[in-house]
Amino acid sequence: MTINIINRSGHALPNYETIASAGMDLRANLEEPIVLAPLGRAIVKTGLFIELPIGYEAQVRPRSGLAAKKGVTVLNSPGTIDADYRGEIGVILVNLSNEPFTVENGERIAQLIVAKHERAEWNEVEVLTETSRGEGGFGSTGVK
Repeated sequence: MTINIINRSGHALPNYETIASAGMDLRANLEEPIVLAPLGRAIVKTGLFIELPIGYEAQVRPRSGLAAKKGVTVLNSPGTIDADYRGEIGVILVNLSNEPFTVENGERIAQLIVAKHERAEWNEVEVLTETSRGEGGFGSTGVK
């Protein structure tokens, strides 16, 4: 699949780091560093603009290393970029650690996954088919 992209950052285009990678790293495009205080959040711009085909979305997800090592993650994970959005990709980062975190220009801050999706049509009914789980909610299938 080929996707049109405008790159107004000073960084290389996102790419797959390995043959089996599902996501491509997004980099911060900053004129000056951003300091995220503990529990602080900010929209970090990437300098990237994309044109997805209808029927696809781009999902912005956390980078596991940044989350595990620094406590920094994507707040609305996964963030969705719709096929009709043409603005700059921004990443809502949140610092869940007890220490300030500085986002530097060019730093890998999130990953982008392109995924196909379906459009649902609702069929309003009075009764749903029964299952063994029924109305069992959170934790109803057990701990182990």
